[in-house]
Amino acid sequence: AGSFQDAGVIQCAYNLNFPLHAVPASSAQCPAWSAFSVSSPAVVLETAEDRPEAVVVRLYEAHGSTVVTWLQTSLPVKEAMLCDLLERPAAQGRLPLEQRGMRLSFTPFRVLSVLLVLKR
Repeated sequence: AGSFQDAGVIQCAYNLNFPLHAVPASSAQCPAWSAFSVSSPAVVLETAEDRPEAVVVRLYEAHGSTVVTWLQTSLPVKEAMLCDLLERPAAQGRLPLEQRGMRLSFTPFRVLSVLLVLKR
């Protein structure tokens, strides 16, 4: 019932096509941990790629809306900047690192790539 956004179709499709895989581990308690989180359900973090001393994160707006979201990470980020699809830093693309994370603005179906330079 309702729109595909209300029904969570995108999340269900990812769950179907990319199911979690359980691996055997020790019975020791481990704290919950996530490398990234995004504050808007309209924005999908599609991939994160390792580079020497950096990570490139690709996100897209999936609901056909204009939205501002916060990208948070538990990684030790030294600086963050928007980059193009070839992972070259964009002119004037530096993103301030705030307590809530990095503020990203999306127009409908926009793809953004963010280069996160990590602390050593």
